[in-house]
Amino acid sequence: MATTHQHPLRHYLSPAAAVALLAALALSTRWIETQAGGRTLVFALVTGAVLGLVLQRSRFCFYCHARDWFEGGNPRGLLAIVLALAVGLVGYTVVLGGWLPVPQPGKLPPDMHIGPVSWVLVAAGLSFGAGMVVSGSCISAHWYRLAEGSAVSPFALLGSALGFILGFKTWNGLYSQSVADAPVVWLPAHLGYGGALLVQLAVLAAVAAWLWRGFAREAIKEGAPATRVPGLGAVWRRLWAGRWSYWVGGLAVGLIGALAIVRMRPLGVTATLGSAARQWAQGWGWIPERLDGLDGFAGCATAPQSTWLTPNALLLAGLVAGAFIAALASRQFAPRWPTWRDAVRGLSGGVLLGWGAMTGLGCTIGTLLSGGMAGALSGWVFAAALFFAVWAGLRAKAALSTVGPSQGIG
Repeated sequence: MATTHQHPLRHYLSPAAAVALLAALALSTRWIETQAGGRTLVFALVTGAVLGLVLQRSRFCFYCHARDWFEGGNPRGLLAIVLALAVGLVGYTVVLGGWLPVPQPGKLPPDMHIGPVSWVLVAAGLSFGAGMVVSGSCISAHWYRLAEGSAVSPFALLGSALGFILGFKTWNGLYSQSVADAPVVWLPAHLGYGGALLVQLAVLAAVAAWLWRGFAREAIKEGAPATRVPGLGAVWRRLWAGRWSYWVGGLAVGLIGALAIVRMRPLGVTATLGSAARQWAQGWGWIPERLDGLDGFAGCATAPQSTWLTPNALLLAGLVAGAFIAALASRQFAPRWPTWRDAVRGLSGGVLLGWGAMTGLGCTIGTLLSGGMAGALSGWVFAAALFFAVWAGLRAKAALSTVGPSQGIG
């Protein structure tokens, strides 16, 4: 049996380093709180840190969960995504019902990720899904894998920034062709809060029932393990060994998504990256100064920044820090030197991810998760296109791997 090479850094960057990083994060909140809007900024940082820890420990990854189902028939990951959406739907309905008691067509709740629905959104979802297959993760997973020392993720995030720039270059044409006149559909405005919640939960229940086929039979066949209440020491060790259960990740992500809107905008992990790419590209004259209609959308839309001390930037910083703390504490920080294949995979896949995220006004977290939780039809359409692209991409990779050896392909 082949032995797994252990990077020597893993033995030195111990859980003690995680504690030190956690202490530094806590101390930074005291300075952040003194800035304008400090309490919201601290909330964003802490929310991001908790989200990063949950994502890393539960391995919550839209691409990996979809791949496990399409290739191996393992539904646990996709069921976790369904659970996150269901929990978030209930939470969003309660919160939005307090803000806007009577939903009406043409009147959208502020800051929610509700975007236009057209063929452009479908193209964005297909591009993002293809980028997931090529690079091996979505943008949110690349952020937390960056904290694990991934050799692909730095190139994927750089490629995503380039993809955003490409998206800005194509935006005005797409906007005039389709986006400007596309309907912006908020389901509660047409079905009421109760009707929209029931319809969406029914769809999620149908998806869960479809995924569950054969799953229960496998559990019975394997036999249920003997149950015993573990001690506190055993519980603590399990927190930092292996991975958390799928359902824990789904439940936690859903709760975090619903709680986030109480104090700040919905979750999203691309606005800061896209805004930086936009500001840099406009400074060099690579993209138009005017991006028609873009700043009027509330999703993970980008805008030039006078300061980078924003809730979204702090959320992102917290996510990486939380994932780094989790990776160190669980001894899963395993950096390695990238190869040229890592660079090609990351950059090419990242460009597809970035173009899809810019054109779709968000990624799997912003458009799919936050949009779906808010009752946006755009979130469901983006999800359908994305998962279709993952399915098709995995089939294409399997076909190429089968044909490759006989024709000298790699």
